[in-house]
Amino acid sequence: MTRHFLASLRLDHQQAEPLYRQIYLRIKDAIVQGTLVANSRLPSVRGLASDLGVARATVENAYGALMAEGFLQSRGQAGTYVSAQLLKVPERRESSAVATLSTPAPSAFQSHPAGPIQPFQLGLPALDAFPRALWQRIVARQLRGTTMAALAHPPPNGLLELREAIVHYLHLSRGIVCQPEQVFICAGYQALLELVINALLQPGEAVWLEDPGYPVTQPMFSAAGMQIVPVPVDKQGMDISAGMIARPNARMAVLTPTHQSPLGVTLSLARRMMLLDWATRQSAWIVEDDYDSECRYYGKPLPPLKSLDRQGRVLYAGTFSKTLFPALRMAYLVVPAEQVAAFERCSQLRGCGCPPLLQAGVADFINGGHFYRHLKRMRLLYRQRRAWLAQALTQRLADYLTVAPQAGGIQMLVHLKAAFNDSELAKKAWQQGLSIQALSDWQMSASAENGLLLGFANFTSYHEAERAVARLAAIIER
Repeated sequence: MTRHFLASLRLDHQQAEPLYRQIYLRIKDAIVQGTLVANSRLPSVRGLASDLGVARATVENAYGALMAEGFLQSRGQAGTYVSAQLLKVPERRESSAVATLSTPAPSAFQSHPAGPIQPFQLGLPALDAFPRALWQRIVARQLRGTTMAALAHPPPNGLLELREAIVHYLHLSRGIVCQPEQVFICAGYQALLELVINALLQPGEAVWLEDPGYPVTQPMFSAAGMQIVPVPVDKQGMDISAGMIARPNARMAVLTPTHQSPLGVTLSLARRMMLLDWATRQSAWIVEDDYDSECRYYGKPLPPLKSLDRQGRVLYAGTFSKTLFPALRMAYLVVPAEQVAAFERCSQLRGCGCPPLLQAGVADFINGGHFYRHLKRMRLLYRQRRAWLAQALTQRLADYLTVAPQAGGIQMLVHLKAAFNDSELAKKAWQQGLSIQALSDWQMSASAENGLLLGFANFTSYHEAERAVARLAAIIER
């Protein structure tokens, strides 16, 4: 069936729609309509690019967007497959699940074609400041020292030296005490969520999600057949009381307590203790997504939930995408000691999906002290670059928007005056090559919130930020 579909896949080079978008839409439609079924293997990026006569980056962008939405999953060296989670949608929920999957992807899922970094692009650390020469030397040294044993199958939960390095780092920087066997290396955040879902949840169970929240999370749980419970976020973070009223017997809560994505607020200590108490009483799980705590440049963050967990209810998720670079596709998960066996069984079926050479490189980068020094430099750099963008926005667009305060992170939230539709504005900006995202596209329920999300990490000067703001101002003022 896969071979027949791909043989009929044709691209129209005369369309205004980018080629990667055409590939994305055709594969997505085939999955929703059942032409491509769960666990169907797709061609490699190189193979499909060759068959279609396009650049590899074009297929990579299409596959990446589909993985972000949960339609595809990477199984490392085994290849790319239609997500097995699509099998888990209960039959009685088929109509609602299909409606969710067939909804057009919001701008929060879009990605520009491969090429230069776009102004305001989200999710990218300061790539110009990453020590590439040092990284190349580390990886080259690892490659030269490759042993025969290293050519065999890697551990499905990740290289021991990397897991040991993460344990040491978390103990010193985040106050988390754990053992290497509790750490599981995953090929990005989506793979991490998939591992959690398969190890701990059953279709039909309820999951609390932040609203607004990271837009990749909801499609992943929906595709697995979970009942999504949107929980509002205010100035103190996720409203735990609202979650308990809406669905007290939920099986899991997924949140970003240190630096909420996208509002940037911190979960108050009172709510942290309330959340931990709820999880203990309900035997529920908490997934703590600590995606950018290292990027805090004002004050000290509250301790992570994991460091306060005494009952083994918190799973701690971290990533190297924001601290090193996204192309690593490397995240890590710390699970309670009692759940190690369950996660090991799931890992045996999938593998961690991260090349051992890169895992060894990251371990060397951490153990050599380079990681700590890099983070220290980045905190100062991000503080400066955020100030550049805030100044340019205030000087040019103070009549139209206000900049939300924040203590860290690599993206900025600005609140628009009520007269603007943030989604329409983001679409117009996107068409002009500005990678702005609308706050409303990160929301699951109707809300009066009206704002834009802007990345600032790759502005290398104030004048560069000023020029980008001038382009945005031209769109707003029209």
